Amino acid sequence: MTIEAVKEYLKEYGKDNAIIELKASSATVELAAKALGVIPARIAKTLSFKVDNNCVLIVTAGDTKIDNRKFKEIFNTKAKMLTPEEVIEFTGHAIGGVCPFGLKDPKIKTYCDISMKRFETIFPACGSHNSAIELTCDELFTISKSYKWLDICK
Repeated sequence: MTIEAVKEYLKEYGKDNAIIELKASSATVELAAKALGVIPARIAKTLSFKVDNNCVLIVTAGDTKIDNRKFKEIFNTKAKMLTPEEVIEFTGHAIGGVCPFGLKDPKIKTYCDISMKRFETIFPACGSHNSAIELTCDELFTISKSYKWLDICK
């Protein structure tokens, strides 16, 4: 179970006991928002893209979409999401629980989108379809070892 890898990863930051394990599914932004009792925008969704045969993760607010023009300007390629199989292969997490913590390949570059900065706290997944953690944007950036903040959404 990848939630175990996330718990182990979060120990370094003293956050392993802060994971919220939900009775209901949090596999989509809408389900996560309902289960946590927050607006969908506060769900930090982790999107996985293929760039130069590698995986790049972009964490965004739950109410945003990637702007393809901005993506191409930043990464010099079209935005191409990974297949469900590739997501597991690169991250170790299945769709519905993808997060930037406890990654199978620690060399994956993670980026955070500025769309999340309008909130004091946001809720990324924690490796399973029914888990989350409440973090500030600064905590998310630090704990995910993000490379940089981007303005990549519409």
